[in-house]
Amino acid sequence: MQTKSLTFIGAGNMSRSIISGLVNSGYPASKIMACNRSSGALDSIKSDFGVNVSTNNDEGIDFADVVVLAVKPQMMADMCEALNQHGRHADTLFISIAAGISIPRLQQMLGNSVPVVRVMPNTPSLLGKGMSGLYADDSISNDDKAFVEHMMNAVGTTVWVNNESDINGVIAAAGSSPAYFFLFLQAMQEESIAMGFDKETARAMVQQAMLGAAEMVCHNPTLELSELRAQVTSKGGTTAQAVNTFIDNGLKELVSKSMQAAVTRAQEMEKTF
Repeated sequence: MQTKSLTFIGAGNMSRSIISGLVNSGYPASKIMACNRSSGALDSIKSDFGVNVSTNNDEGIDFADVVVLAVKPQMMADMCEALNQHGRHADTLFISIAAGISIPRLQQMLGNSVPVVRVMPNTPSLLGKGMSGLYADDSISNDDKAFVEHMMNAVGTTVWVNNESDINGVIAAAGSSPAYFFLFLQAMQEESIAMGFDKETARAMVQQAMLGAAEMVCHNPTLELSELRAQVTSKGGTTAQAVNTFIDNGLKELVSKSMQAAVTRAQEMEKTF
């Protein structure tokens, strides 16, 4: 993997996740800088990963070959305006991990000739188990695309999408979905406690069951998910009764509505920012 100088502007959970994955996979900490207006998050990142830190974004721009824009969408315009006032290297590549801000809008903020790649990661990147969607238009060189792909492969798996609008689908299916699973686990833990198990035992049961189920999916890539479910669902048994209850009460429709709500919100954000 190429080792370009990387600056993360914004030191929130996602920046921390990607930095952690990169450093743990062998990327030189000396080639990474994290910038943030407050020093609290920076102190933790520097202590844990040994990267460079600064509360001055101008220092980050001067340091970087590649800049990862990782601030909240509502802060992006002001941050980009400040970067423009400072100036930057002509060949700096920008990577945005912000939901709801299109490449044309980012280029308008940064300058129309700026190369931008959109990346939609998720928080399991912290463990090297991330899933990231990538989009680049035809102006991005193959070398830059390869760098972004290799960077995100250091923290998980990547998929390229053909249209920028497909990034919103990535948000619904991967970016937001860890929260769906956490909610499902929470509901199962709470019901297990209601059945009489203590909190720790209830959590141990449901989290190990989900981990095992995920491993079965990963180790059987040629089996349809419906077939994996059928293999553990004996006709007339307890699993069938539970699964049929989910289906009869509209689980599939609820999942569809929830994922579409995520897409709709991403589309709304594109009009806001």
